[in-house]
Amino acid sequence: MPSLIAASLSPSDFAYTRERFRELAEGALVTARSLGASDAVAEVSEGVGLSVSVRKGETENVERNRDKSLSVTVYAGQRRGNASTSDFSAAGLEQTVRAAWDIARFTAADPAAGLPDVDDLAIGAAAERDLDLFHPWSIDAEQAIAIAAECEAAALAVDRRITNSEGAGVSAQQSHFYAANTRGFGAGYASSRHSLSVAPIASLPGRSGDDMQRDAWYTSMRVPGELAAPAKVGRYAAERALSRLGSRKIKTCEVPVLYESSLASGLLGAYVQATSGGALYRKSSFLEGSLGKPVLADHIDVREDPHRLRGKGSAPFDDEGVVTKARDIVTGGVAQSYFLSTYSARKLGLKTTGHAGGSHNMVLASRLTAPGDDLVAMLKKLHRGLFVIELMGQGINFVTGDYSRGAAGFWVENGKIAYPVHEVTIAGNLRQMLRSIVAVGADAYTMGSKTIGSVLIERMKIAGA
Repeated sequence: MPSLIAASLSPSDFAYTRERFRELAEGALVTARSLGASDAVAEVSEGVGLSVSVRKGETENVERNRDKSLSVTVYAGQRRGNASTSDFSAAGLEQTVRAAWDIARFTAADPAAGLPDVDDLAIGAAAERDLDLFHPWSIDAEQAIAIAAECEAAALAVDRRITNSEGAGVSAQQSHFYAANTRGFGAGYASSRHSLSVAPIASLPGRSGDDMQRDAWYTSMRVPGELAAPAKVGRYAAERALSRLGSRKIKTCEVPVLYESSLASGLLGAYVQATSGGALYRKSSFLEGSLGKPVLADHIDVREDPHRLRGKGSAPFDDEGVVTKARDIVTGGVAQSYFLSTYSARKLGLKTTGHAGGSHNMVLASRLTAPGDDLVAMLKKLHRGLFVIELMGQGINFVTGDYSRGAAGFWVENGKIAYPVHEVTIAGNLRQMLRSIVAVGADAYTMGSKTIGSVLIERMKIAGA
């Protein structure tokens, strides 16, 4: 079976060099200026990857992707136009810039439109900061299929009650880009992201299918050698599915709720969305006007570090070329910063925070967390209530903060798991939920660009049978 640790693939696997991308971007800017644009920005990108899926030992899909794009945004004063193409020829480039210019000329002026101020841009060393994000995976389709098959086979071998599978998949992706604007910014970098996943199904032999449970697990890293072993991923996914057999409904109640660490990142994601510029200037957020005010429990701190080496949310600059900086997002429960792009910042009368394109590596921590606060300890803190390991639906109203999600997990009595639970709905209001976080576990898990332990909410409504 192939090892996950493989020799790096040369950047020559890309069809275009960084120098060629720079020429294309700068050529687009020259063309935009010649048409009369007051400002312009161009970005050129290319992505290359391999994805395979296997189900019950048989190959289902093998897909190779190679994508490229050139996007141009031009400004005629405060009027903006954008166009994109995959045609990198001189004629294609000129046609795309002209299309963007024509849109700009006939678009209504917007006082907030425009490129970032020069002082905010990442220029020089700040733009070239190496965050160790590019680690291609030297793997072919046959090797990827073998890894996926090993992962699925490990899941199916755990117990005879693992009777089926939705399959296992392997993905190896790499990309690079170069962006430039007419205010002196010009930079780009390459990055990679790889993953392995599996979704086994457990059922009780001799039953007619009325107790069938599915669960899944995955590993995703920028460096292929840092992916979890296929057999471990498969076994853990199977154990999760088995633990859910015999799930029951529970009666409607109001009890404490413990979010598994892999789900708790969703609470942090909801906070980011509610304090992002677009929601704020549109007045469609329940946290409008929250800067400098309590938004989380007073023992909670949130820190962002966009320069973490190999981080999934790492970037030397944001999507507009604005330099990124480590910052305190929440300190002692009090909001210290919003998530603003140049446009949203101008709409709010504030300065950009370097968040065009979203948040970066965020860590939520509690000042009350002790080193021994693992999941067992967190269940003891929960004492009696619901431990949630799966959420369904998108039931969040960001205008009011009302929260309602389908859920599955385990009922906990006296600090220990009593039995699995399904077909319930947990409900509350996000403003109150974020303020009533009782504890955060030391079992920190990184989901995407967010790191957080299991989170205990003081009280939520559970709609059951």
